[in-house]
Amino acid sequence: MRRGARLALYGGIVVAVVGLSVYHSRAIADPPYSYTGTFRFGWSLLYIGVLMVTAYGLGLPELPRTAGRALVTSVIAAVSGAVVISVLQLLTGDALLPRFVVFGTAIVLVPWYLLCAALAAGGRQRDAERDRVLVVGSPEEAAPLRVDLRRAPEREAAIVGVLLPDTAGQPDGKPAADGPLVQRAVELNATVVVLDPVAEADGSVIDQAAELHSRGIRVRTYAQFTDAWLGKVPLADLERASLLFDVGEVHRARYGRLKRMVDIVFGLVGMVLFVLLVPFVLVGDLVAGRGSLIFGQERVGKGGASFRILKFRTMEPQATTAGETTRVSDPRVTPFGRFLRKSHLDEVPQAWNVLRGDLSIVGPRPEQPHYVEQFTEALPFYDLRHLVRPGITGWAQVKYPYGADEEDAREKLQYEFWYLRHQGLALDMRIVGRTIRSVLTGGGR
Repeated sequence: MRRGARLALYGGIVVAVVGLSVYHSRAIADPPYSYTGTFRFGWSLLYIGVLMVTAYGLGLPELPRTAGRALVTSVIAAVSGAVVISVLQLLTGDALLPRFVVFGTAIVLVPWYLLCAALAAGGRQRDAERDRVLVVGSPEEAAPLRVDLRRAPEREAAIVGVLLPDTAGQPDGKPAADGPLVQRAVELNATVVVLDPVAEADGSVIDQAAELHSRGIRVRTYAQFTDAWLGKVPLADLERASLLFDVGEVHRARYGRLKRMVDIVFGLVGMVLFVLLVPFVLVGDLVAGRGSLIFGQERVGKGGASFRILKFRTMEPQATTAGETTRVSDPRVTPFGRFLRKSHLDEVPQAWNVLRGDLSIVGPRPEQPHYVEQFTEALPFYDLRHLVRPGITGWAQVKYPYGADEEDAREKLQYEFWYLRHQGLALDMRIVGRTIRSVLTGGGR
């Protein structure tokens, strides 16, 4: 239902923009609406893209939890899209997309967004009821699953019970339908049963798993559940067998080229934004503390090569971050620098790193060399994250809160390996959308 609500929302955007454009060209003014006759069709496609990005970025249709929040979010999303396309037309001196279409679409979409949000809310409730999880494993294995399911699951679910593997088996000669695992799953009305490695190795548990399938209950290994429901690869599963998958950027040349082309486009747009921001940041620096405009720091990139990542300076001029992690509410950060960090505008100079090929828009977070050495020694297969270009944003950044100690690196590595396993343009755009959503809703560091 939630996926259907999302498709309906995007379909409504297309219908509203194209429909109002056609109506305007036929009933109100010329030229005709045609991709061969004018550039109006191209502007319509751009407006559709802007509206989709703003809607997704603000969390529509899934995130609003109340009718009031859905109304406010819908109005902001529709108006933001109209304002963005109006500013773009003003800057380019091209107003082929009429105000009737721009603002008429915004008015039409508000009730449509509300309807889609209501459909997603109904789907969210049914998803939560459907995915009732019984874990066959230890309470220690179930505990991190509970945390991850509360934080930001890819599919909503709740753990309703934990069954120890040594109590889940059925003695030989007994029918699987009467087994303790089957009975416990039925008692709890479980819809998903998750097996840890010990349970997987127990033949009587596997026999009961077949019975569970016949009753419509899904059975997943621990690794399969974390992949589909949490969007991560469990650290315990980072064995050589779990690394037998293609990395898109390495093994699919077409994807690698398309990804680089997208990076260049984003990089050029970022450089335009950088030029526009420089006067504003210069004034802010004069007030907050005079110093260099740009801050550079050594990071490790693709293939283990070092490069200098660029940011707008956010700390006091005398502050140094060499060998020291930036902390939450770091006293070295100036008030203006705090604004730059919160809005992520401090990262705009990285557009130059993207154009140079040091960075991609999406990829694992680039770390400082001394952290790479530390994590390589402590974490299995850590170096494999350097098979691809690091990114300004990435799956680990949108799934896990900011942090830089070894435990944080261990947790993020599980998300980064999931990204390597599923790497593709669709996932990259999904990550970009979630990043925009985080920025617009005040998330991130």
